Amino acid sequence: MKIAIVTGASSGMGREFVMQIADRFGGIGEIWAIARRQDRIEELSPLVPVKVRSFAIDLTDDSKLMSLQDVLFEEKPEVKWLINAAGYGKIGDIGSASLNDELGMPDLNCRALCAVTHMVLPYMTENSRIIQFSSAAAFLPQPGFAIYAATKAFVLSYSRALNEELKSKGIFVTAVCPGPVRTEFFDVAETTAKIPLYKNVVMADPKKVVQLALRDSMMGRPVSVYGSTMKAFRLLCKIIPHSVILRFMKGFMRVVNTRR
Repeated sequence: MKIAIVTGASSGMGREFVMQIADRFGGIGEIWAIARRQDRIEELSPLVPVKVRSFAIDLTDDSKLMSLQDVLFEEKPEVKWLINAAGYGKIGDIGSASLNDELGMPDLNCRALCAVTHMVLPYMTENSRIIQFSSAAAFLPQPGFAIYAATKAFVLSYSRALNEELKSKGIFVTAVCPGPVRTEFFDVAETTAKIPLYKNVVMADPKKVVQLALRDSMMGRPVSVYGSTMKAFRLLCKIIPHSVILRFMKGFMRVVNTRR
């Protein structure tokens, strides 16, 4: 049976991927939805035309993470899609969040993503797709969002290298790098500090971000960036020294804050 595996499936971008994969890809017989909240995963079943199999797994808990490997080994499914959408961030200077929260970001955003990819790869066949959630925050160091941005820079680099490694097997990897997206992500992120005002202005629709990500993945593109603003930001970060951009952003925020 051909399946899709989606982490972070209970909300936000992961949930949207479940909805769109089920709707657009008729060859998928089952979607394995992975998240911590069992009740939220089960809400998906009546909403999609494909069987959704729920896995209530905290991906930062090694014992629970290994249970996914056990199921894969027992059932040996053919995995056509792997969507690593689980992740979180905390806004604020380093030290403003708890140590557990700060360590949790690389644990979930990087370590768990690598672990799931490692476990699933042996069950992926030619013309399969992997989508890894990075962020436009990967393009530039982010004071006030430093650990999150660093984890996403890791995901971007890892995904691009993995894409090159897997080309000979006909497996394509796409790193999705959106800017701010209107999801529950910011309900968690803003528990320590508020996002800058300009990020609210460029907030994207998750449905459109996922639509583009799937299209870019099918076209074999290694990076998917939604929206002209984020595409311009990516280009800017390539041609202008980061120190200059950071100095400008600091001055811009100072002006914005004095006018409030």
